[in-house]
Amino acid sequence: MSNRQSALERARGYIDDGSFLQRLTQLVAYQTESHPPGRKKELERYCAEGIGPIVSALGFETEILPNPLDEHGPVLIASRHEGDGLPTLLIYGHGDVVRAMPERWRSDLDPWVLKVEGDRVYGRGVVDNKGQHLLAIEALRAVLEERGSLGFNVKIFVETGEEAGSPGLKRFLELHRERCAADVFIGLDGPRQSMSVPDITLGTRGGLALDLVVNLREGSHHSGHWGGLLKDPTVILAHAISAIISRDGRILVPGWTPASVPASVTQASRAVVIDDAPGALKPDEGWGEPGLTRPEKIYAWSSAIVLASISGQPEAPVPAVPGFAKARIQLRHTVDVAAEDVAPALRRHLDRLGFTEVEVVPVVERDMFPPSRTDPEDVWVRRIADSMTETVGHAPNIIPNIGASGPSEFFRKTLGVPVLWIPHSYGGCGQHGPDEHGLIPLFRDGLGIMAGVFWDIGLNPATRAEA
Repeated sequence: MSNRQSALERARGYIDDGSFLQRLTQLVAYQTESHPPGRKKELERYCAEGIGPIVSALGFETEILPNPLDEHGPVLIASRHEGDGLPTLLIYGHGDVVRAMPERWRSDLDPWVLKVEGDRVYGRGVVDNKGQHLLAIEALRAVLEERGSLGFNVKIFVETGEEAGSPGLKRFLELHRERCAADVFIGLDGPRQSMSVPDITLGTRGGLALDLVVNLREGSHHSGHWGGLLKDPTVILAHAISAIISRDGRILVPGWTPASVPASVTQASRAVVIDDAPGALKPDEGWGEPGLTRPEKIYAWSSAIVLASISGQPEAPVPAVPGFAKARIQLRHTVDVAAEDVAPALRRHLDRLGFTEVEVVPVVERDMFPPSRTDPEDVWVRRIADSMTETVGHAPNIIPNIGASGPSEFFRKTLGVPVLWIPHSYGGCGQHGPDEHGLIPLFRDGLGIMAGVFWDIGLNPATRAEA
């Protein structure tokens, strides 16, 4: 008789028999760089010839829909409908990757050719994100092969522009709201915080950039004749920055940090288990908001950094008082900080301190990812956490939101669904850099975890009414 443990063993067996890595080899070979644009045909091929046939073979109906922004890649939606009264899962992945940068990889590695060395699997996209959405598909395969059906409805959503900021995604979801309708969003992306404790992440922080510009006069003027007489824009800018971020890394702008943090978010953040990989960076003691734990500083609070600054002629300094200085500040913030008030709040703060010479210019390079957070007490969070606990023998980390940004809110707000991310990579995987790799033990672990999640949802499909 089919049972849960058999489904988990079947899923993990795809690592042991080589079929998972064989399919991943095929997917990695597609050179799906999304930024800068120019690989649209390859992104279309990934959907039509790469991932599409894999899900079609599992009984999914597939369609490839154009991006509302014509220069960018399409979206693949694969659907399997088992019953009108059953819950529907929207499973997310992205088929695009960052620039391959082959010149920076180890000499015996090719970003587009999968290579296995011990427990490491090298190739561009093996964790971000081809290997991770393939993992979800293979876990569905295991349940189907073991039980003959899923017991719920599924829509697999694969976009091809996430690494370029998901251009057109928000508009796509608005245009195809009914086609994408679901009861819960499940995405597999990003690194786990611990090798031994799996994660459920419930959202992302928003990311905003602002330029501080001090433009006092045209040109530069002899420092011997004018130093001490003319205002130095670099000095003014430096003091303005020190009024925004303190010497010990605290944010000093009212409105840039949460006025309050929900108790469930604080509790979940403090319970997160973090295991640093060997050789990983360690947080600097005493830096950032005092009184917060390391997870709280990332998952429940804001962070601000100086991305770049310039004045004078740094490549060849000359003895002259410059007339211009500029710095770019980035703020990462949770849903507890209103994005639309970030720039006005800074303007009020600088005016109050007398920095009238400093102009605040919001940076608008693309549609920025807004902050997002699903309630840690949501019924889907509890249910999937219970499933993962049964599979691994202990509770997963419940992370209110990762520190980075992503498309979570586009789905949560437009489709009205809880958003859950279940990552299966690790901090040392090299994503976005040279020698990107996944770990076979984490792939194997993830296949078992996801097969358990899908098995349990199908075993008790009444969640739709509860959700």
